[in-house]
Amino acid sequence: MSLRDRISSDLKTAMKAKDSAKLATLRLINAAIKDREIAARGDGTSGELSDGDLVAVLTRMVKQRRDSARAYEEAARLDLAEKEIAEIAVIETFLPRQMTDDEMTAAVDAAIAETGATSVRDIGKVMGVLKARHAGEMDFGKAGAIVKAKLA
Repeated sequence: MSLRDRISSDLKTAMKAKDSAKLATLRLINAAIKDREIAARGDGTSGELSDGDLVAVLTRMVKQRRDSARAYEEAARLDLAEKEIAEIAVIETFLPRQMTDDEMTAAVDAAIAETGATSVRDIGKVMGVLKARHAGEMDFGKAGAIVKAKLA
């Protein structure tokens, strides 16, 4: 079952269960996907998004909500922060499992060995390999720090 089919199926299930919080989040997901498809059509492509593109859209949504939740917590608006965190939980059910720190370190080591990276100047090559192989599975902020530490 494709990612788009899973989202549609969960949307129908949430409607039947009258789960308004999950339903609202799933509608936001569909809106973000439609926006991305429209933008892709404007670029001259077919507009149909692959599962990889959908993962990128969902990852961006999670990042936006984490930033919003952090801002709400700093402003002492815990009710809004909890809403953002609940949306993150729904969105993450459609994302691949995130790598642990040990798995991330092993992936970085493999990418460094593959690219033959020896200095900090080679970080871009290593990150390119990691992004191609582990999109949606890895926090690239943490991975970049690991790569930099290993090549320094």
